Amino acid sequence: MTMSRTGHPAPGYLEDDAPAPAGVRLQLGALQALCRQTMAVRLALIVIGTPFALANTPGDGPRLAAVAAAVLGVTASYAVLRDWDRVGPCLLAHPTLMALDLLFVATLLLTASPASPLAYATVCTPLLSGLLYGWRGAGVLTGLQLAVVLSVFRAWEHHPGAGTSTLLVAGFCVAAGIIGVTLRNLMFRFGAASEALSQANARLAAAEAVDSERARLAREMHDSVAKTLHGLALAAEALAASADRGDPDTLKRQATLVAGAARRAAAESRHLLSDLRRRTDVTTPRPDLATELTVLMEDFAHRTGTTVALSKPDAPLPLPCTTAHHVLAIVSEALENTHRHAHATRVRIELAAPSPGNATLDLRVGDDGVGLPPSATPENLAKTGHFGLLGMTERAASLGGRLHLSRSPLGGAEIHLHVPLPTTASRTPQEEAAHA
Repeated sequence: MTMSRTGHPAPGYLEDDAPAPAGVRLQLGALQALCRQTMAVRLALIVIGTPFALANTPGDGPRLAAVAAAVLGVTASYAVLRDWDRVGPCLLAHPTLMALDLLFVATLLLTASPASPLAYATVCTPLLSGLLYGWRGAGVLTGLQLAVVLSVFRAWEHHPGAGTSTLLVAGFCVAAGIIGVTLRNLMFRFGAASEALSQANARLAAAEAVDSERARLAREMHDSVAKTLHGLALAAEALAASADRGDPDTLKRQATLVAGAARRAAAESRHLLSDLRRRTDVTTPRPDLATELTVLMEDFAHRTGTTVALSKPDAPLPLPCTTAHHVLAIVSEALENTHRHAHATRVRIELAAPSPGNATLDLRVGDDGVGLPPSATPENLAKTGHFGLLGMTERAASLGGRLHLSRSPLGGAEIHLHVPLPTTASRTPQEEAAHA
């Protein structure tokens, strides 16, 4: 005996019927198909057994009765098989209608005798009752059918082989009832397990979606507001240090830097919040990556005084909105790292245009700074509170690309971004937002 999660013995197949799983149409449809197949088996048994029954039936009267019972059985079975969609619900709602089936069984046995091959068509009654009603319904109807078989045996007990045939028919009826209920419970238990698995998968998918969204928000916060606030803190510290000297021009310049950084942080916060609420316009054009990189490079060089060289193709390079957003975020983070951590004076950005036979985007950002230590990995840096490189790696992975770290020809560190580009028709902005 198995145990349930609550510690109580789990009900076995002989203890109770498995309830029909709510909302699982597949298992209910399979049960309906089995019921239809049961009627088809009865129809086949009657058609096959009728010639043998007629050959073994002496006299015109009994033979005529057997023919009438066979015709009635074929007609009724075909009608139920054809209109099962209407007959099935009626049988489920009104189990007493199965008494008509028992009456047909009694007529068939009385006319053809238990020793006739037609008698084996009666096993479909307990099989059908087991599929429809479970153990209780199958037990009642099988018991009634056994009583019918026993009554018919008394009418044919002097016929040769009647006793053995009656015993076989009774055994097949009991076995058919057990098989019908077992199949019913197996399908319903499988349906309940499938439904539970679907719900578990749905919960896991929801949890993964939440984790993915949290990681995305963390990347966006790090690459926008967090960097600006860090610059704001440095400018505020410089303003505090200048206050001791009392130089009005220096104080004015430092205060301007603080105000500009604060406005930039507020703008980035509004942009991030708007991005969470926006509905993407289907008419949004694809951004040109080369143009966007130029704007990004000029802004970085103006803010930091770092010399930045950009090598790019002459032709425009329009990309899907999501791809361009992630690529620009990776380049922006790489540029900030060259200024804040590598203390570089020169930076070189190389953008290679995809060729017709190789639809991939190759982008390198190298500097002449101090470089990364040999043990530096995204995971190790994240443990010390530096999430920039980890966010860059995650962005590249979300595009199906790779991010490599190496030594730059300028002497410092270099990142190499390799991103495959879609070769089919472009996705709409809604599809890109869903993909992100």
